[in-house]
Amino acid sequence: MSDWIEAREAMERLGVRPQTLYAYVSRGRIQARADHRDPRRSRYLASDIAALAAAKARGRKRSQVAADAIAWGEPVLASAITTVAGGRLYYRGRDAALLAETETLEAVARLLRGGQGHAPPRSARPAPPAGATMRQRAFAALAHRAAAAPVAMEGEALADEAAALLDIITDAVAGEVGGGPVHERLGKAWGLGPAGLDLVRRTLVLLADHELNASTFAARIAASTGASLAACALAGLAVLSGPLHGGAAGALLVLADEAERIGPDEAVAARLAHGVTAPGFGHPLYPDGDPRAAALSGLFVEPPGLAALRAAMESATGAHDNVDFALVALARALDLPADAPFALFAVARSSGWSAHAIEQIAGGSLIRPRARYVGVAPFSSPSGAGGPRSGGGG
Repeated sequence: MSDWIEAREAMERLGVRPQTLYAYVSRGRIQARADHRDPRRSRYLASDIAALAAAKARGRKRSQVAADAIAWGEPVLASAITTVAGGRLYYRGRDAALLAETETLEAVARLLRGGQGHAPPRSARPAPPAGATMRQRAFAALAHRAAAAPVAMEGEALADEAAALLDIITDAVAGEVGGGPVHERLGKAWGLGPAGLDLVRRTLVLLADHELNASTFAARIAASTGASLAACALAGLAVLSGPLHGGAAGALLVLADEAERIGPDEAVAARLAHGVTAPGFGHPLYPDGDPRAAALSGLFVEPPGLAALRAAMESATGAHDNVDFALVALARALDLPADAPFALFAVARSSGWSAHAIEQIAGGSLIRPRARYVGVAPFSSPSGAGGPRSGGGG
């Protein structure tokens, strides 16, 4: 048996589609390298394929089921806010892509909160810090609110605080205290015309929430401890900043620059050969394509370099572009600031963080999973030699 096999054979042995095979590669479970006969295609390590097929055949132990549930697996908590079903994204039962055609972020944020919450008077908000980037201002604004915000809130007051937080982070990104819809305030800061404003509005709606993603889970964990809503949003923002989440745009820009320098086919082949995750493509929840990206497709002229990169990736792997790719393409098409993809993500997703935090607070339970210990075997220390002591509820 050859050490390296073609994609078709790999998929047959695993019983998966191209998108799933690529997902295994991107997660490091299968090694891939460029085919020396055709660098645009990849070959896959047969031993990795065999090990993965054997693991699937053996079934899963309880501990593995729990581990898989944390990583794109089974649901781990109940929520009535957002779900992904049939390859579509739904906010409280309504298709997010359809909402993006007509609604504003404020309207969708209120929907996510169950119809509660009104923004406080505009004059109640402090001016965002000057002389900083959009990202720095967003962190500073939420941190300031978290340091001063009362912990004990409930009912309509909690929903009103969520609306206020959306205004605060919008001010921070726009660089000034403003009035009107969020997309207009951002569009004014970026000098956009009517067409650009509509694209920003649609994008914000599509990014408002995404079920139990990493940043939302962090916000819910914070909420489960009784932290203020602003602290929950700050926790979400911190997690969003990671390159595997809302920071994926930066990694995609590196790949895009590489594609322009050496050619899209070569850049894709190099990524696959090293088994490196390609940002902007594929999504475990959407094997047939990200509906958020599809909702923006065709509404603006995609920059030629990114269009060529997308075509090369789809040809080599079958993976579709996701919303991170759409964000970068949109930002380049509208000539937005370099950090605009992250800023759009943060403003939009803050509405989801608040909605989930409110739902978690209403449930009243602490999120405290257990770790599956794989370290040195525990041993008992001699009496008086620094053994374990009783402590708090950590």
